[in-house]
Amino acid sequence: MSTQLARRQLLQQAGAAAVASMLPRWTWAGETLRHDPFALGVASGDPMPDGVVLWTRLLPADPGTASGPLTVHWELADDAGFRRIVQRGQATALPELAHSVHVELRGLAPGRWYHYRFLHGDAVSPTGRTRTAPAHDQMDAHLRLAWASCQRWEHGHYAAWQHLASDAPDLVLFLGDYIYEYATPKDTSGLARVHGLRHARTLADFRDRYALHKSDPQLQAAHAACPWAVTWDDHELQNDYAGGQGQDESATFLALRDAAWQAFYEHMPLRAASMAQGFGALQVYRHQPWGRLARLHLLDGRQGRSWQACRRSGTSGAGAVRPDNCAERANPARSLLGAAQERWLDQGLASDAGTQQRWSVLAQQTLFAPRRYPSGVRSTDTWDGYPAARTRLLQSIAGHAPRNTVLLGGDIHQNYVCRVLADAERPDAPVLASEFCGTSISSRAGTTQDKVDAIARHNPHVLLARCDLRGYGLADITPTRWTTELRTVDDPLRADSGIATLARFVVEDGRPGPQRI
Repeated sequence: MSTQLARRQLLQQAGAAAVASMLPRWTWAGETLRHDPFALGVASGDPMPDGVVLWTRLLPADPGTASGPLTVHWELADDAGFRRIVQRGQATALPELAHSVHVELRGLAPGRWYHYRFLHGDAVSPTGRTRTAPAHDQMDAHLRLAWASCQRWEHGHYAAWQHLASDAPDLVLFLGDYIYEYATPKDTSGLARVHGLRHARTLADFRDRYALHKSDPQLQAAHAACPWAVTWDDHELQNDYAGGQGQDESATFLALRDAAWQAFYEHMPLRAASMAQGFGALQVYRHQPWGRLARLHLLDGRQGRSWQACRRSGTSGAGAVRPDNCAERANPARSLLGAAQERWLDQGLASDAGTQQRWSVLAQQTLFAPRRYPSGVRSTDTWDGYPAARTRLLQSIAGHAPRNTVLLGGDIHQNYVCRVLADAERPDAPVLASEFCGTSISSRAGTTQDKVDAIARHNPHVLLARCDLRGYGLADITPTRWTTELRTVDDPLRADSGIATLARFVVEDGRPGPQRI
């Protein structure tokens, strides 16, 4: 059988396995198990008005022993005690997909909370809580939205996730770097914890890395608290990769990319449609509706990205350049999103304006607003490295004029709050939108606050810039106001760390630009 045919059959099997099938409870098998197959927890994601995706992954009793397809049963209920079952059924966990399960539920009521769990033999998973989105024509009174990114295992414990779960969001956006591909550094001084995994180079390596992260109980608690909508950045594969290029020769890199993206699908609550074109073209940019209150545009800043300006091939990462010394940076053909995604987003913003969406949210990976360093250099891996692409997006926002536009980001391991100007190179340009670029869950920033303060002084559109704190963003969104809290842990080296609010900002309906309160 050809590799292409085998891949096609796997995708067909996975799509069939994702369809929620119903069956009476008396048909369930009673196999007795001696281990916990649900040690990686449960998750849900991509809520729609009539359904949601449920996820888990079965772990074998003996990791060295191969097993075939496994049957997993699931239940969805109105109550945590599962006395009022709404739906139940079974799914197939395929070994070709690491025995992961993606159940796509349909036929649910809009704007409702539910409880769910999985069963295999006599093992019962933890209970997860999920919800559907409001009906498309409903103006919901309130959305509590959390966003986070960048959770390197060694750099900190995941106390931030436990606190986020306690904040009871309706939806979590994860904006990239769920795992890091690196081995533990040889010098372990100052690290919160270590692991024994090698630098990820194979599908098995990436599966092991996700299993490591998902073994954390605080991360599991956040997944079980509410649905997530996830996208990726670079460390799910390789630092600073761009499209089909990375640090390796082309064929080697593309094989590595396919393995990394398959593992991403296996461990995220994504719909089977996301892999319709295969793992080498996994579809992660998509719309997440929330009635007429908000529409979230989840973006993919890696798959369609042009190679960083003036970066040499084979280098381990992108750097910074002086614009006068790097004419390539200004090439209008260069894109961070890719031409197809740019067109898709432009159409989405036009639709938002036409349907009178109250809040248009661009959930993407990195800092959008310009960051001019006092030295004169510009980053090549943020939107500063793609000025023509940023100008096109600004023109799209200005031309279609959605009612309120808010950009969310991550990647840089720093909290930035910015006014987004209609012309990124003109400090006196009108304010077009608002930006909240979040810090990391645990990953270190790699700079000092003195340097960040100097950048803020050099960029008047930057209202807040902090590099020294780890945490997440939390927004309470109503038809008249967006309120952001920047939540930061006291000590990322402690699993029991406390939490504080660094700052609060509001965006008023019809008035672009954050205001500190």
